[in-house]
Amino acid sequence: MLLEDQLPEEALTDLDDLYEHVRIVADKGQALLRLDKFLMDRLPNVTRNKLQNAIRAESIRVNNEPAKVSYKVKPGDVITVTLPDPPRDTDIVAEDIPLTIIYEDDDLLLVNKEPGMVVHPAYSNWTGTLVNALTYHLQNLPTGKNGEGRPGLVHRIDKDTSGLLVIAKTEYAMSYLARQFFDHSIERTYYALIWGILKEATGTIRGHIGRSLKDRKIMAVYPNGEQGKPAVTHYQVLQTFQYVSLVKCNLETGRTHQIRAHFKHIGHPLFGDATYGGDKQVYGQRTGTLKAFIENALELMPRQALHAKSLGFRHPSSKQLMQFDSDLPLDFKNLLEKWERFKSE
Repeated sequence: MLLEDQLPEEALTDLDDLYEHVRIVADKGQALLRLDKFLMDRLPNVTRNKLQNAIRAESIRVNNEPAKVSYKVKPGDVITVTLPDPPRDTDIVAEDIPLTIIYEDDDLLLVNKEPGMVVHPAYSNWTGTLVNALTYHLQNLPTGKNGEGRPGLVHRIDKDTSGLLVIAKTEYAMSYLARQFFDHSIERTYYALIWGILKEATGTIRGHIGRSLKDRKIMAVYPNGEQGKPAVTHYQVLQTFQYVSLVKCNLETGRTHQIRAHFKHIGHPLFGDATYGGDKQVYGQRTGTLKAFIENALELMPRQALHAKSLGFRHPSSKQLMQFDSDLPLDFKNLLEKWERFKSE
């Protein structure tokens, strides 16, 4: 059995690696065996219910084709498995934390996350997270009985990034949505305020992204592909303010800190991004009125100016395309208004 793309826990925000991707080649002497039973023997930590839901969601394929639970595995068959693999959350405490839920049904819900909220409990952030809040919200629903139906994180955004997140409420929805993220068929649009003026109004940033060799806590871009994994960000400039620009970004891939690392790489870090050098003045004279204005602007929004604005995907049950949009949070709006006034004056 070959295990592909196994990811250490500290890098779980990389969407393309948020899922357990396993490739199994059946032996030459393999006896005919139902697909779910075949996988139960080889994936001991996965329940049959989870496997059957993944098969129904076409997240398990045989010879690159969807297969039924009753399919009989034959010698030489190649089985690929894409399973949601969130951190274990058996000890998560339900907390009554207000959430901005913009849509909810039996399969999923969409949250407009506030900036500053950690998505999942981890070291130094065991409480007050989005998952703690979701656990409270879901505990009285049919999918939450007997400790089942934990909030299913299909993707994540950074603590200081605001915006839309889709949450799966059933194992089937989790698998169905996970497949779309893995296949890059999810539409994700972000708004970012970056330092400087780009030469082209529209463009694409390409470059492998991986852990920095100098600092494992940040991501670096490797344009020649010598490290990391492929990453593609498409952008469109929406507005310029002499020293900064508002851009719309569409992600073709989902690497950790992708937008932040890509724009830092081309010399235009996100405004306020302390991790990638955007929390200090990058362009313009560092004296007088401009310096004071920028210092005030950075105090107004002491985080990276990044918002997950829209999200599009196919619904797990209806199979209909769904599209959601969100308003910019207040700190982002106030920052843009400040730059508007600066430009007009």
